[in-house]
Amino acid sequence: MSKIQVEIGTEADFFARGKRLAQQLDRREVPAKTHIVMFEDPADLALLLTQARIGVFRAIKEGAASVAVIAARLSRDRSVVNRDVDALCRAGLVTAAWLPV
Repeated sequence: MSKIQVEIGTEADFFARGKRLAQQLDRREVPAKTHIVMFEDPADLALLLTQARIGVFRAIKEGAASVAVIAARLSRDRSVVNRDVDALCRAGLVTAAWLPV
């Protein structure tokens, strides 16, 4: 399981981090592998990370599974959990492997 860092920051913070990474590469240094998701507005983060979606994270942490299995773990409707997983995927906080039926 890889780690994701969630931050609140500005556009300037984003570009400053990019500049630091470019400088590391110019010095032929290998930057640390990180996955950072940055929100400019804390309210956007609060809208995304509801208690229900935090529950989805916890269920996934128990073990990767289908949306149906996660919904069963949480005793929630599969379609609602599916919408939560989609929202978390769009934000870059989780990944899902959708296999054709």
